[in-house]
Amino acid sequence: MNNNNNTNNNNNNNNNNNKDLGRYFLDLARLNSQSSSSSNNNNNNNMEVIDEGEEIAPTELNTINSSGGFLVISPDKLSVKYTSINLHGHDVGVVQANRPAPTNCLLYYFEMFVLNAGAKAQLSIGFTTHNFKMRRQPGWEVNSCGYHGDDGFFYRGGAKGEPFGPTFTTSDTVGAGINYASQQFFFTKNGHLVGTVPKDLKPLLYPTIAVHSLNEEVQINFGQKKFLFDLKEYEAQERIKQQSMVENFSLPPNVSHGLVRSYLLHYGYEETLNSFDLASRSTVPPIYIAQENGFDEQDMSYALNQRKTLRQLIRKGDIDATFRQLRDWYPQIVQDDKSTTCSTQDNESTTCFLLHCQQFIELVRVGALKEAVDYGRRELAKYFGSPHYNDLVQDCVALLAYEQPKESSVGYLLQDSQREIVADTVNAMILSTNPNVKGLRDCLHSYLESLLRQLTACSLERRSLNGDQGEAFNLTRVLSSGKNK
Repeated sequence: MNNNNNTNNNNNNNNNNNKDLGRYFLDLARLNSQSSSSSNNNNNNNMEVIDEGEEIAPTELNTINSSGGFLVISPDKLSVKYTSINLHGHDVGVVQANRPAPTNCLLYYFEMFVLNAGAKAQLSIGFTTHNFKMRRQPGWEVNSCGYHGDDGFFYRGGAKGEPFGPTFTTSDTVGAGINYASQQFFFTKNGHLVGTVPKDLKPLLYPTIAVHSLNEEVQINFGQKKFLFDLKEYEAQERIKQQSMVENFSLPPNVSHGLVRSYLLHYGYEETLNSFDLASRSTVPPIYIAQENGFDEQDMSYALNQRKTLRQLIRKGDIDATFRQLRDWYPQIVQDDKSTTCSTQDNESTTCFLLHCQQFIELVRVGALKEAVDYGRRELAKYFGSPHYNDLVQDCVALLAYEQPKESSVGYLLQDSQREIVADTVNAMILSTNPNVKGLRDCLHSYLESLLRQLTACSLERRSLNGDQGEAFNLTRVLSSGKNK
């Protein structure tokens, strides 16, 4: 009785895994569609395109939220002059930018050129929050900071400053920036870095300047013209610093080689694997992968040659041969192929669906449109109206409507990435037939990919702890920066 229960439980688990496996690759196909549509929209739009999550940077001074009684702002909203006689500490002429500093970036920076230091050079530059008291110097109140020209002090949240840098006066250019990677404010004078201080302010911050004695006049540069400070070089140095931290982390060669081997084994790249192993044995000393590193060689090598063959066939667009080999080697994967209806979403029906779609796509690719129509009526008709497949099959059929389908909104189907999705689906389905497979994750991802997913999760969590501020993590960019160095 217990054995029967265990068998039933295993079958139920396998069925759930099959459904999840099929759902995963259908979602991957849809994601490929969405990514292509977004790319096409960006390429075809002559207007300025703002990527998702990108913020609009400040462009001018805010003439509404300022201490207007003590200063005059120029018509272009980029120059400020103090026109009063200051009698006490609340007579400051303060003005913020029209927008907060963007946070989805590595660095933010702006500059202030001193046209006239006035009577006392009581100028300052820094950052404040939206509800800052607009008659006080940046840094004199909580949730604000500022570098002051009359004493060279840095102030943050109080009337008492700390020695920081040189004073500044007429004809000087000073800048203020935020380094989100290191969580620091940085300040410059005449194109040179003055210093950095920890960024302990989490709210949105507005670039802010202040004037506080008669005839003080400054001009602000939000990037509408070239900065005196070489911001691109500063950013490049910051990226080099981050890359060096990664490269200084020591990883035993056998572990890194094991991760690469797990990737090649998982996806059936047998010939590349053989070349990789040969190169590893040729190093001095040779690199051997120990079993205690957690790599199960036997399971990862499951059906390696067959998976390699099927991937090569799909990459060449030979879907007929792929079906023949699957029926010969793994008939259970394509057992649903002869069904005349399709009302369920499991691994067999999903595999057949993606393969039939790919065969239709390959016929369109070579211009065999009549054959594609006949094939669609014969093999894709049963998927029409299915809530699981209808959107994707409609995209396939839509290829027939365009004289140049590669340039259309469904042109993504003719890209190599679509073949890779189908090849990965077949590869995962074969791995799922291994009786020793422990779960769905073992079929979907190699150890290397699991590690990269963990890296992504940790990077996102770190950014969350910084108030969701800083450059959004992009794995492709990180890997490219290491490759191009």
